[in-house]
Amino acid sequence: MTMKDMKHMKNFSGRPKNVFFMPFMIFMVFCSWLLVAGQAPREREYVPDPDPFVQQRIDQWQDLKLGLLMHWGPYSQWGIVESWSICAEDEDWCRRSMDNYTDYKAAYEKLQTTFNPVQFDPERWARAARDAGMRYVVFTTKHHDGFSMFDTRLTDYRITSPKTPFSRHARADVTKAIFDAFRAQQFKVGTYFSKPDWHSPDYWWPNFATPDRNPNYDIKKYPERWRRFVDFTHGQIRELMTRYGAIDILWLDGGWVRPRTDAEIRSIISRPDYNFARVQSQDIDMRRLVANSRATQAGLIVVDRDVPGVYQNYLTPEARVPEKPLPYPWEVPMPMAQSWSFVPNDTYKSSRQLIQMLVDVVAKGGNLLLNIGPGPDGAWHDAAYDRLAALGAWMRVNSEAIYNTRPIAPFMAGQMRFTQAKDGTTYAIYLSREGEQALPRDITVADFVPTPGATITLIGTNRTFQWERTGSGFVMHMPPGIAVTPSDAWVFKIKKP
Repeated sequence: MTMKDMKHMKNFSGRPKNVFFMPFMIFMVFCSWLLVAGQAPREREYVPDPDPFVQQRIDQWQDLKLGLLMHWGPYSQWGIVESWSICAEDEDWCRRSMDNYTDYKAAYEKLQTTFNPVQFDPERWARAARDAGMRYVVFTTKHHDGFSMFDTRLTDYRITSPKTPFSRHARADVTKAIFDAFRAQQFKVGTYFSKPDWHSPDYWWPNFATPDRNPNYDIKKYPERWRRFVDFTHGQIRELMTRYGAIDILWLDGGWVRPRTDAEIRSIISRPDYNFARVQSQDIDMRRLVANSRATQAGLIVVDRDVPGVYQNYLTPEARVPEKPLPYPWEVPMPMAQSWSFVPNDTYKSSRQLIQMLVDVVAKGGNLLLNIGPGPDGAWHDAAYDRLAALGAWMRVNSEAIYNTRPIAPFMAGQMRFTQAKDGTTYAIYLSREGEQALPRDITVADFVPTPGATITLIGTNRTFQWERTGSGFVMHMPPGIAVTPSDAWVFKIKKP
């Protein structure tokens, strides 16, 4: 179910020494064909990267468990969904506030001229994320609207342009400031980058209407225009790979930008639920892009989201936790609130939801990437800091059951979730019910039996629980006189004799 524990290796940034790779390759290719209940077909497809160094780094990334994602751009001034309102698709979740599309898009792009997040404080973000137990960050350097939140030299539609008021700020290159602040707190750094760019005239050609998310011209008829777009994309990613220090993850969004055969295109168009105006092969030469990126950033993890193949180093089921463990490296991007981008008075998930979600994801073998959307002034909602503080309080007591663990069958049983450390120590994590303030006196665990002679302690108390086997499971008995602090998830440490 999980990556092989490679003991004779250096840290996340070092080269591997000993890698027993081929059996793992065969295993993962086999797993890519397994059917996982409730998953879309694309989430069953995984092709391992053939580079042992990349496989090592993926394995080490799986140890991190909890990360921070941030969607941020000029759209935060309107408190709307990021980018999608300028896409002329009929979706309820991205309605425009004007009837005239041309006027709306012009007003949207003019947001550049008023974007001035003077409360920007990445050091405070990094400290809060560190204290919450987060260990990596992924920042939206460019979303689909094409606005670059970094100091690109290839377009004026960027935060450091003289058109943008914040360009006069000492830390106008917010990407650099964010990466520097989080690296100072020992974070691994990922750059979110949108492959489609709806501002580029070589993706959405102003000569034609823009009916949907795809290029609005015939790529085969105008190949020189597409080549310019490919060169532009490679150029921007090269800037990020060469001018922003060590990058650990290249997180590419916009999975419709991908090569397709004519047969694939005909198959997509024939589907009854298909509703896009045009499907084309949008080949941006990922092989060259990844090779050039890794020439600068050795062992770079590449996440070409929703594009099955060797450049999707881990999968990202979005905003939902799979029902069962998945047989490959994966991560759940999840908004901490209801929206990915800043919305005034947004409703945040409770700390209980977030803690139990983290436990559930880790027990199933995944990582959790929680998203916060900074506001137009560069500040986070107070609720974001509150939730991070609650996560941190729980992690400071129980993190050994989260970091550096892997799934162990039965993964989950009722309110219990299971993880296992690399030394064989098992953790049984009891998810409290709504309003449950104390543990039951006796806890029955189904479908799992500790090794005879194993000791069970409740983390945070160092009190030992007696246990006995019953059928296919076991029962734990709370010792008399123990005072158990209320928790969203109590962790039992099961140590082999």
